[in-house]
Amino acid sequence: MVQLDTQHPPYVVVGRDRLPVEPTVPFLRDLSLGDNSPLTCRSYAYDLLRWFRVLWLLGVEWDKAVEAETAAMVGLLRSAANPQRRRSNPDAPRPGSVNLRTGKRYLKPGYAASTINHALTVVSCFYDFHAESGRGPVMNPVPASQARRQALVHLDPTEPVPVFRRARLRQKATGADPRAIPDAMWEEFFAALNHNRDRAAILLYVSSGARASELLGVTPADIDWSGQLVHVISKGTREREAIPASPQALVVLAAYLDAAGLPPAHSPILRARRGPDRPLTYWAMRRVIQRVNEKLKTNWSLHDLRHTAAERMANDPNLTLVEVRAILRHTDLATTGRYLRARVEDLFDALQAHYNRPKVERSIPSGYDPDDFKAVFGG
Repeated sequence: MVQLDTQHPPYVVVGRDRLPVEPTVPFLRDLSLGDNSPLTCRSYAYDLLRWFRVLWLLGVEWDKAVEAETAAMVGLLRSAANPQRRRSNPDAPRPGSVNLRTGKRYLKPGYAASTINHALTVVSCFYDFHAESGRGPVMNPVPASQARRQALVHLDPTEPVPVFRRARLRQKATGADPRAIPDAMWEEFFAALNHNRDRAAILLYVSSGARASELLGVTPADIDWSGQLVHVISKGTREREAIPASPQALVVLAAYLDAAGLPPAHSPILRARRGPDRPLTYWAMRRVIQRVNEKLKTNWSLHDLRHTAAERMANDPNLTLVEVRAILRHTDLATTGRYLRARVEDLFDALQAHYNRPKVERSIPSGYDPDDFKAVFGG
């Protein structure tokens, strides 16, 4: 898979001869022309590359593939080790284990069920596209649940998704609960940061609920200091939208910019600290979180900061769920509602008061016969 200089498509799948795989080109072009993100095209291209590698291994032409080849791909993904899970450090936590401090599970060594389902969706869309144009097989090699498809055609996005039996080869994917950093651990997490750039970024993340890539693209022209707003390019709509920022975050950000210098008006404000002057990348920001984890023996992720912001806002009695949805820019109110919950680790004081509350002893006022009370109210 290689990136092209063209916009439609931005990526293309290449074969063993280093030439583009012809059937994938019109599909990826149609995908990009449908106003999909270049990252979506990149993700689809990788899934198609995996599919064609399976076909090349089995010696099957793409337009002769049947459900057996799809089953072979699913079996491969269920049994193969994910190269992204490889760790060079022998003392690294075992994949799939649970961090005792955070309660979060480390990623498992293989491919997640959602990854397998995404691959099946991409292959199914690929064959649907060619079937509509009369170039592919009549039968899609990926089994589908027709009842689910018919039910989702005219589904209102504000209504809950009905539950249907999974199609064959689809994996059972359970939605993981959002993992926010508890208040008791937030102080030590923030104290482990050693530079105002990192402190400003973390405070902006946790006060605005911005996604990682959105905040890394903020320029000096995107900051409304007096209005305490930051403008970002939203991941979903790709429109410039305003998000709130806490006063503390803006104070630390101002201190960082005062020391590092203000970049040009249309350059990102978060810059690399070493080497040539350049914008801070996602992987560099991710490494900031990893260094904190190594120091604290935790396994928080960059996206957990958005979860932290969402859970704090959703459980604030002064904010309605509709307001939180607007801040987080969720399409579905049910997505915001996932953060409306109480966690045991955040209820320590309330639980201690509950455990230590004395038992109420029933007493009978003087002048009343205990036997009469027993006859009327029971023993």
